[in-house]
Amino acid sequence: MSKSTKKMSSWVKGAALTTVLSAVLLVNPISSPLIHAAKVTSGTSYVLFQIDKKEVFLNGEIHTLNAAPFVQGGSTYVPAKFLGDAFGMDVTWDAAAKEITLKTPSHLIIFNNGKEKLTVNGKAVPFGDGGKIVNGSLMIKLTWLSEYMNAKYTYNHDVRTVEVIYNGTPNGVYDPDKKNSTPIAKFAFAKDTYRKGEPIKYVNLSYDPDGDGLQLKWEGKQDAFFEAGTYPITLTVTDKSGNISKSFTRNVEITDEHYLSELEFPIYQLPVGGIVKTNWNIINKHYSNFPDLSKTVTNDTSRSLLMSDSPETFYQTGILYQDIINGKGRLYADHFNGTGETVGFAILATNTTDEPITVRTTRQGEVFPSIYANLIGSEAMVDFLLDEMKPETMVVPPFQTFIYKQFPKFDPKQGVNLMYDLETDGDLTFTFAAAKEVSEDMLKMPKLPFEGHIRGTFQIAGFDWDIDMAANPISKPHKLVLGDGKVDLHYPGYDPQSGVDTVLKSNYGTIYKINIKNPEKMAVMLLPRAGVFKGPFKVNGEIVKVPSTGTLTAFNGMSILAKTTGEEDMLTLEYSPPANSSFPIHIIFYPLEDLE
Repeated sequence: MSKSTKKMSSWVKGAALTTVLSAVLLVNPISSPLIHAAKVTSGTSYVLFQIDKKEVFLNGEIHTLNAAPFVQGGSTYVPAKFLGDAFGMDVTWDAAAKEITLKTPSHLIIFNNGKEKLTVNGKAVPFGDGGKIVNGSLMIKLTWLSEYMNAKYTYNHDVRTVEVIYNGTPNGVYDPDKKNSTPIAKFAFAKDTYRKGEPIKYVNLSYDPDGDGLQLKWEGKQDAFFEAGTYPITLTVTDKSGNISKSFTRNVEITDEHYLSELEFPIYQLPVGGIVKTNWNIINKHYSNFPDLSKTVTNDTSRSLLMSDSPETFYQTGILYQDIINGKGRLYADHFNGTGETVGFAILATNTTDEPITVRTTRQGEVFPSIYANLIGSEAMVDFLLDEMKPETMVVPPFQTFIYKQFPKFDPKQGVNLMYDLETDGDLTFTFAAAKEVSEDMLKMPKLPFEGHIRGTFQIAGFDWDIDMAANPISKPHKLVLGDGKVDLHYPGYDPQSGVDTVLKSNYGTIYKINIKNPEKMAVMLLPRAGVFKGPFKVNGEIVKVPSTGTLTAFNGMSILAKTTGEEDMLTLEYSPPANSSFPIHIIFYPLEDLE
């Protein structure tokens, strides 16, 4: 009898248990002291199992199995996970597919208990002959040890034990045909333990003996874990020749000490432009009842706003809207071609006086025609907030009509959004019109009726919201509501084309300037509340697109607009409601603590 066997015999009679191993594959988190080390060399592993007992002897140490080896139908079954860890092989559980995968040096074994399917290197093997699930662990037939795992075993009938000897395969195997070596996967953590919700720093230590660049594939990797426990993280790397490393696994230990909750983590960790994922349950539970941030509102009535948004989709050509500006004004239009034909769109400037009138354009927001409604609304406002145009001047002679702006022709279903700031030195009539051909004769076309949406003239340019956080500090999240018509009132106006009073729903065509003095350390986020949103903010002079790509809804989450340190004198948000987005929206101000 070998020395190892003699040690084992005395241990079987009553040695104390010194190490605990959990081999459960179907429960997360799991723990295992058998970490795969990326060693260059390899040696012999010795395992001694006892039939129907959970204690096992591995290289001189005692471990406890989740499921004991057993004999059934004349065949002996032993735990695959334990052997895989002991021999440096991969045994992984895919919860979605309900599959257990065992990777040996020569075979890929996939065991699907739900579908009663078993394959070895892609070939079907009779189900039930190779493995069984016991207490969540894959138990494999003893004969697999030699056939698939290249291990030798001896079964002792007298004492009902199984001795397994495995000569490991070294990492970094050189392939003479490819003249290339297998890469090595390896990583470490920046510290031994992490708190719940604490960012985990992964230090990649992988390398390729041939100096190739590597592609990394992680399993189980997360930025943070929010429940205490021990979690296995696995890394596999591939070199440029397609050689795949052995998988390397380390366990990360999460203590019961709190750092950040799952809700707080992305708010603290994501940069400006990041999306904090959410859903209606989270919104209704955590965000709906935030108190309103105290503010002082000043209306900027320095401009007359001509709003042309009805009919938003026009099904016949004609005059969409028309009114007079004398002094500072703003033109705004949002229209789509529903005629089924390609048409032209223009704004005409008509002088009905006997003196020439000068119109000076100082700011613009334009976009090329497109079928994507949210896109044109967002990009026109990006152009306007950038405020990069050089002022343009046009002189309209007495009793003349000039084309103030002409757009590329609209194909069916295409639309356009536009906004211009201008100044005139007399009464100048502006006409928004669509026709097959753009010319001064568009003035002779019929005026199209009001069909919902917004149309009219409003004596409003924007709103200044002033907030002083030194005077009104916040210790919990607060919000600002925009475009609801209740907290943020819709501005009144008049539609001369219909002869009725009207309101500027959601205050489209206006500019909000939100000036926050002495901002606290906080994250500032936009939360849609009524549907799809896509549009820009100007944050301390820098454009932030919300979202950076696609569109945002409350089902997607919140977009981070800004983060402050608490040392700034001022945070300024400039914003104009983008066409074809839904309102209201909330701006969330979320205080951030100093974390250690």
